Amino acid sequence: QVQLAESGGGLVQPGGSLTLACSAAGATLDDYAIGWVRQAPGKGREGLSCISSTKTRDGKTVYADSVKGRFTTFRDNVKNTVYLQMNSLEPEDTAIYYCAASEICEYEYDYWGQGTQVTVSS
Repeated sequence: QVQLAESGGGLVQPGGSLTLACSAAGATLDDYAIGWVRQAPGKGREGLSCISSTKTRDGKTVYADSVKGRFTTFRDNVKNTVYLQMNSLEPEDTAIYYCAASEICEYEYDYWGQGTQVTVSS
């Protein structure tokens, strides 16, 4: 069982930056593809990015068009953590952000964290 936990959410002003972290208990994150997904109030889930395993795949990241160029996902395998660095945040980025794990990015996610709230407001 992979237990994921997000951290780093909070309140940030428009134009600001925030970095979220995804950690795991009892699992090595680099054994999995790790995705970031968000859900805004009254909306469905939106996939933002997915970084593949460096062990079983090429370790590359794919991004949704809505965040390409503003958000960056990367791994720190020493810390067993995957990060979502978010720049130029807009009120429309307000959502609960989740990290999730699967075997590869093309598969549905098998494991989810509890989510962390990000609010972009002045």
